[in-house]
Amino acid sequence: MPPLRITHETLYQYHRPVRFGPHRLVLRPREGHDLQVERMTLTIEPEFSLEWSRDVFGNSVAVVEFLQEATDLRIVSQVDIRRGEMPRLAERSSVVVSYPLVYDQLETTVAAAYLVSIYPEETAAVAAWAKTAIASADEANSVSIVSALNEAVKQQIRYNRREEKGVQSPLETLSRGTGSCRDMATLLMEGCRALGIASRFSSGYLDCAASLAGNASTHAWAEAYLAGRGWTGFDPTLGEQTSGRHIAIGLSNHPRGVMPISGRFYGTSTDCIGMKVAVKFETEQSPAIEAATR
Repeated sequence: MPPLRITHETLYQYHRPVRFGPHRLVLRPREGHDLQVERMTLTIEPEFSLEWSRDVFGNSVAVVEFLQEATDLRIVSQVDIRRGEMPRLAERSSVVVSYPLVYDQLETTVAAAYLVSIYPEETAAVAAWAKTAIASADEANSVSIVSALNEAVKQQIRYNRREEKGVQSPLETLSRGTGSCRDMATLLMEGCRALGIASRFSSGYLDCAASLAGNASTHAWAEAYLAGRGWTGFDPTLGEQTSGRHIAIGLSNHPRGVMPISGRFYGTSTDCIGMKVAVKFETEQSPAIEAATR
């Protein structure tokens, strides 16, 4: 795949100068055999200090301390990446992942953290829904089961881009029949866990028409840990497995752990005007990328 530049701009605006508490940023794409970060810059206003670390999930986290009050808080992340071509699971040769899943003894302690429901009061109802959703799947094949769950979320839930913070619970999403990408990812994640399949929440970007036009936002999907295959992404908003178009910036056992930007200001709700977010992709055909790669 060609080099890609991602510009992610977030602007918070207030009626009067306010003081800001520490802000936690999860904005750096996760690197590995399929993706390398060649360059990253953070432009932040007002004046600040910053410290990087890695959290328990291996995410790169920047903690920002603001040194003055302001009416605008602006955070712009610009990152240049290179991606490798990754085949989808169905295109790979090797062993079928049987079901029920049996995790290696060395993995069970870690996998257990991704099997615990974050909505325990809904586990029985989610399990009942999940069992109905996989009725047509190959009951001995974990990939077939997760794919069926993924397709069920796609078919049963209408995508709705919500501006409200947080996620809906699985039963709330099912009862409403609508949800954002993060709501749909949470439903898929909890459905997998109810069936004994370790699953985690992924936040990041999707290479699509909206991102190339500069009016996209962040995206969310879920990953299932398939013994012998490793972490495998499924996007219920699209109803398909993830691919090189999906760029993860944060992974966690809970959606709250990978919010791209989280923090607080000191004031009242009437002080806040609102928030604007824009994500833009530029490929090597773009003049800015061409200049950077010469």
